Amino acid sequence: MLSTARSCDQIAAQPVTERVTRRTTAKPRDHPLAPGSLATAVKSTLPDFVEPCLATLVATPPEGDDWVHEIKFDGYRVQARIDGDKVRLITRSGLDWTERFGALPTSLRKLHRGKVLIDAELVVEDSSGHSSFSKLAAALKDGHSESFVLQCFDLLHLDGFDLRPAALIDRKALLLQLLTHRAPPEIRYSEHLTGDSSRMLSEACRLGLEGIISKRASRPYRSGRHDDWLKSKCIKVDEFVIAGYIVSNVAANAVGALVVGYFERKRLVYAGRVGTGFTQKTSVALMKTLKPLATAPPSFASELTGLQRKGVVWIEPVLVAQIEYRAWTDDNLLRHAAFKGLREDKPAAQVRRPIVKSSKSRGNKH
Repeated sequence: MLSTARSCDQIAAQPVTERVTRRTTAKPRDHPLAPGSLATAVKSTLPDFVEPCLATLVATPPEGDDWVHEIKFDGYRVQARIDGDKVRLITRSGLDWTERFGALPTSLRKLHRGKVLIDAELVVEDSSGHSSFSKLAAALKDGHSESFVLQCFDLLHLDGFDLRPAALIDRKALLLQLLTHRAPPEIRYSEHLTGDSSRMLSEACRLGLEGIISKRASRPYRSGRHDDWLKSKCIKVDEFVIAGYIVSNVAANAVGALVVGYFERKRLVYAGRVGTGFTQKTSVALMKTLKPLATAPPSFASELTGLQRKGVVWIEPVLVAQIEYRAWTDDNLLRHAAFKGLREDKPAAQVRRPIVKSSKSRGNKH
């Protein structure tokens, strides 16, 4: 089995912006890529889209020799599809957003002249080198694509071979070979660690990152949410449906707070208010987006107190917001919630309350 992992000490010795990804320089590739060298790779045509593998939320990261651990990025999940000169960037729900990503498709076109499908995360970094969803949302809205970075962590297809049946660690080794010496600075390889997952999570939290993703090194790529990929968070960041808003008491053309919820089966459930995280610019932009969606109160409105209903303008529950919060209260409401941005890549009907599972006894399965 191939391994590209380095020790925690080696990565910790680097500057913050270098700890989570490997940057490469544009030089000729030393050796030809050989996807057929993986015994489990299968000859196949390049798929249009692969339903992504999704991570299950756990309270603590798993331990064991078959786990590798990567930094959890705060951005948009995308698949980079390269077919000769044609490049497409596709969201996790299958939307083609190529035109929204500026020069990034051109950079990918220079990466490889064959057929490639890369699983990645599109991010924008803040001044500390951390991925920032709010900055990404603003960049997408304002068309500032020059700040985009593509963090690549899996390789699903290469030059006529479906790599999904291969072990993750082998797919990542081939991905590293693909990116090394050819990728521009905005296209990066997401490294991984083996060993002490608790230490890695603690280091990620100390650096102010969102958390880590733990993946079974020997497993094939499986679409959907399951236990091959697990996520452990330093801070709680999840998606919620916007059910209404309260007008700012400072400016009548701006949003002062959001009313959010999630779906339980087909029923919208109240999760509380979000009253922080807005800039003047985002609160005005939100008002323009939400105001035309005004509608009758949802069914849960009759269950709320008068104070909870006061001043709410209810809207159609079709928009999804990324929310950072401290915890859930005993009455199942968000505590210390802050708005980070709108998510355009996830349908509101798919938003559920996150369920935290135990990662105990997972290390030796399969």
